[in-house]
Amino acid sequence: MADYTTPITATFELQRQALVQSQRAIETGFEFQKEMATAAVESLDVQEASQRQVVEFLQDNVHRTLDAMEELPGTAGMTEEVRTTVDDQYAQLLDAHAEAFDTIEDEFDDGTESYNEMMAEYLDTLDEQLETLLDAHEEVESHSVEATEQVEELQDQVEDVQAQIQDVSEQAADAIEA
Repeated sequence: MADYTTPITATFELQRQALVQSQRAIETGFEFQKEMATAAVESLDVQEASQRQVVEFLQDNVHRTLDAMEELPGTAGMTEEVRTTVDDQYAQLLDAHAEAFDTIEDEFDDGTESYNEMMAEYLDTLDEQLETLLDAHEEVESHSVEATEQVEELQDQVEDVQAQIQDVSEQAADAIEA
């Protein structure tokens, strides 16, 4: 008697492994997205600092220009007024810049937190569904193996009946000859 259940069992096991590996791939993908979001938030600090440095550099350049203009006769009073106006405008720009980045970072953090919570719930649901699927899959495997074993038993019984018929046929042929 051949054992037909081994390939069936192996096939079901491969299917279960594929399901589990697919789930792990999904989890890895979400983890990668989470890390990318964290990296994006961290890069905001670098962008803000870089942009602030550029604005401060430009302000310093304006100050140097005003310093050079003060050396010209009759411009001392005029440059001080311009310097005050420039400093006020740059202060407002830097404040708006800081507020904008704070808002962006807060919104991004909130969005990332919401996304992470949603993904955690999704992965929990996926775990539950996969467990249910694997349980059902094992049940189908059990029924398939059982059915295959019954077919094997039936095949053995058919072979036995065929052998008995062959024996009876041979005995009948021997009886007719005798």
